[in-house]
Amino acid sequence: MTAHPAGPPAVKRSGARTASPKGFLTVGRTIAVPARRVSVLTALGLLALIAAASAATLSLGRLGIPLAELGEALSGGATGKNAFVLERLRGPRLTVALGTGAALGISGALFQSATRNPLGSPDVIGLSAGAGAGAAFAALLLPGTVSVPLGALLGAVLAMALVYVSTGTGFRNPARLVVAGIGVAAICTAVTQYVVYAMERDNASALTSYVNGSLSSRSWADATTIGLVLLVVLPLVALIARRLDIGEMGDDIAQGLGSDPKRTKTYAVVLAIVLSAGAVAVAGPISFIALTAPQIAKRITRVPGPHLLLSGLTGALLLVLADLAAQQLPLFDDLPVGIYTMAIGGAYLGYLLVRERRKGAL
Repeated sequence: MTAHPAGPPAVKRSGARTASPKGFLTVGRTIAVPARRVSVLTALGLLALIAAASAATLSLGRLGIPLAELGEALSGGATGKNAFVLERLRGPRLTVALGTGAALGISGALFQSATRNPLGSPDVIGLSAGAGAGAAFAALLLPGTVSVPLGALLGAVLAMALVYVSTGTGFRNPARLVVAGIGVAAICTAVTQYVVYAMERDNASALTSYVNGSLSSRSWADATTIGLVLLVVLPLVALIARRLDIGEMGDDIAQGLGSDPKRTKTYAVVLAIVLSAGAVAVAGPISFIALTAPQIAKRITRVPGPHLLLSGLTGALLLVLADLAAQQLPLFDDLPVGIYTMAIGGAYLGYLLVRERRKGAL
């Protein structure tokens, strides 16, 4: 008996239709790309929904660009009011929402894969709470010296440094990581609440808006920042994606296949933190996108894996929809987008609770 190398069977060149091998997408007659068909179809569906939500963001409302003129505006022919809306008002805000949502979605997928915890996210280990404390510290003690976004970024980095030291093993032990993160988050939340209580009412109101996560008054500089973060980090994510996929089968199997699961988990957590810190720097600590996006992507496809790309697309869609609601719902006056993502996350956690109780898991 002769062993044959693993891989997709060759696709016949005849005119007869040939079924694609499982786990591969057939392109033309002779090329088999290693991608699950359901994942490709899901990605295309998410891209279509993102395009529709983006068009609605740019066109709805009193200052919106009419749909009939949107194509011309996007191709560089915008003038007058349309140019102002696209270049100064809604264009940067939409771009930041797309980049921030994608960064948070991928960050959550990395973290959940590394910790083997479907309810895990960078929020759990204190990153968002640290960003809020840093923003509060900058606004109260260093007004005009350190900007609130920079303070948030420094706060997030300091919180992660405290978590790293507190575990005694860096980011290698998921259980210690979560426990240390909860403690650091509690401390940072206490700092934030004290600052909000101690500051003058007007300043506290502005700080509260940022601490909850906001996309108001975003600029192309913010869009460039999150774009550069994605440009630098995504190639590194692609390098460890295969190892994370192998790690889904368990540490023993991953190690038997030549992977180093502990090192892979450390890389994944570090990249998740960098992505979340970039998102915090441009939009503040937006909650629950990193938690819900990977789980929604996993439940749509119903196949194993970290689903990094789909999580990023899902995160981008969720944040654009949340920001669309923040801009267009008449009952509230420009409520911070983080309030809406909290509502999305709360509703999703409620759904999970009911689902698990019906299954008898709780």
